Order: sequence, then C-alpha cells, then structure tokens
Amino acid sequence: MGAHFVEGPIRKINMTKELLEKYLNNRCTTSEVDEVIGWMKQQSFFSESRELSKNDWQQLRDDDDFVSDEKLQLLLDKIHHKLNIEHPRVIALKRYSIINWISKAAAILLIPVLAFLFYTLSVNTKLANQIITVSVDSLEVVAPIGSRTVVELSDGSVVHLNYGSRMKYPQNFSGETRRVHLSGEGYFEVAHNPNKPFVVSAGQMEIKAVGTEFNVNAYPENIDIATTLVEGKVLLEKKVADHTSRQIGAMKPGQHVNFNINTGKIVSNTGNIDKYIAWKDGKMVFDNESIEGVAQRLSRMFNVDIQVENEAKEYKYTVTFVDEPLFQILELLTLATPISYKTLPRKKNPDGTFSKQMIIIEKKK
Repeated sequence: MGAHFVEGPIRKINMTKELLEKYLNNRCTTSEVDEVIGWMKQQSFFSESRELSKNDWQQLRDDDDFVSDEKLQLLLDKIHHKLNIEHPRVIALKRYSIINWISKAAAILLIPVLAFLFYTLSVNTKLANQIITVSVDSLEVVAPIGSRTVVELSDGSVVHLNYGSRMKYPQNFSGETRRVHLSGEGYFEVAHNPNKPFVVSAGQMEIKAVGTEFNVNAYPENIDIATTLVEGKVLLEKKVADHTSRQIGAMKPGQHVNFNINTGKIVSNTGNIDKYIAWKDGKMVFDNESIEGVAQRLSRMFNVDIQVENEAKEYKYTVTFVDEPLFQILELLTLATPISYKTLPRKKNPDGTFSKQMIIIEKKK
C-alpha cells in the first residue's frame, strides 16, 4: 500500500516571491493554488533542495536580525491552515508516516522564502522609518502674528511662544544638552534633569538651565536680549568664536537682565517681573513704559507699523490690557494723554501684496 503524489514525469516547479505573497493574501487563482501545493509536494523529494534550503535558512538567521522564529511559525501555521481548509485530501493522507515527513520537509523548504519576505518587508519598513525620522528630526514651530502658541517638548518641558516668534528644536534630545533655538519671545517651563542642561540659543546669547521657569525676549529687530527668571537658576553665556561660549553671569529668581548686543553692556534689575511674563496669559502690562515701547509691542502683536512723532514721545504709561483689540487700545491711550492717531491706506507692492497698515501717533494740536 502506498500513496502517489505526482503522476507521470516530474516537472520541476519554480516558486516566486510574488506567487507566494498572492497565496498568503488569498489572491491566487485556482491554477496558481495548485501550483503552490504542487511545489510544496514536489520539492520535498529533492534532497539537494532540502539541504540547500537548510543552509540558506541558517545563513539568513546568522546575518539578519529582523527575522524571528515566532513570525515564521505564525506564517507557516497560516499556510497549513489554508491547506487543511482548501485541500482536505492532505488531511486524509496524514495517516501515513511518510506524509508527516513530507510536511516537515515542505516547511523547511518554505523557510528561506518566508525569511526573504520578512527580511524585505522589515528592511523596507526600517528604511522608511529612518527617512521619516531624519526628515522630522529638526522641527520648527511658529506663533503667527496676533496669536500665541504652546508646545510640549519630548522631555516634558513646555514652551509658550509670543506673537511672531519661532523656535527650532529636535524631535528627541540627544547629546549632553537639550538645545533649542529661539527667535522672538518664549516662556520656558523646563523639566528637571540635572544630567542634561536645557539651553536656549538666542542670537549672541545662550541661557542654560536644569529645571526652572524663565522668559527670553530675543526678537531680531531688538538691540537687546532680555531674560527674566521666575524660579530656579539659569546661567547666561555669550557666544564667542569657534562655536564656544563664555559665562557672563548667573541669575536668581525675580531678576530681569538686558544684554545689549551692540555694546555688550548688561543691565539688571529685580522687583515686579509680571510685566515681562504676563503676555503668556493674554495680558499686556505696561509699567511706566514709554509711548515708543508701547508702539513697538502693539506693532508686533497686531502686525502693523506704528510710528510716533517726536512731539508725542514724552508720554509714558502704566496700564494693563487683556486681549483688547488694537483700535480700542489706541482710543484708551488718547483718553489718558493728549495724543491722537491716524491710519494711512495700505500700499500695493510690485509683487501684488500690500504693505502693513501704517498708523501715525502725534500730539494733539
């Protein structure tokens, strides 16, 4: 008594990766299914094929970290399950010991092909992930004109960005420091990590902290860089040649420091610092602020160009505005001091865009 699997002369069947993928994903035609089953049966009898398959599988296991026995076993179980459902005659033949041997041989023959499939998919996935990581490793967030933005960094630190500010930062911090680059104004709530200082690079200055809260004002049009420390401790460093920096001082809570980028002069004061940080809560606090300082902050916030005539530059203001519209603020200023303002029509530029709204503040006549 015996069992015959192939009748007539043996025709060697070549298995392709594409055909095996179609079979595993239920996309084979009837003839293609028969071809896969025939290949599994036929290759079982070629001793040289079995030996070659074992050698190939061993080499793949030695050279590749992406293929696991668990994945291959799951896939082999799927193939066997499909065979049991679609070809019940295979089950009937299992009572013969030779069929058990053939099943094992067929499984061994499939291993190099499956290993190649897993290797290809895994490598492609890894390369894709590497490309994505590289493309988004350096991120930039921008706070549009007239709005504020809050971003949480990978280390848990939180940064508030003021109007028209931008910050560049890595997706994940690596190296000995947690470094970000600021242009504009930002309020930093730094997650504590004594082993990896947090560094804000702003123009010619670097502000270094471990775990603290501080504000940095470094708009590119300003002649100074201002730092306000709320709590904790920060070190101020000036950038020098060869990408190095030199420490110029340490700050204590409640201290505000201005660094003049033209002269290198440092001015420090302590006291009420709310006017320097209230912007993150939607407030504009002016404490004995000159009208030119008020005009500068309003210009940045509302993306307009406010110019102050010489006769009106003598006035100063102590006032707090909470999310007030521009022209309401201007009206309040005219009630507090003898000034007036006028708006000029916007001009069309050669490229089709329009200039900023121009507002002139002058002394009442």
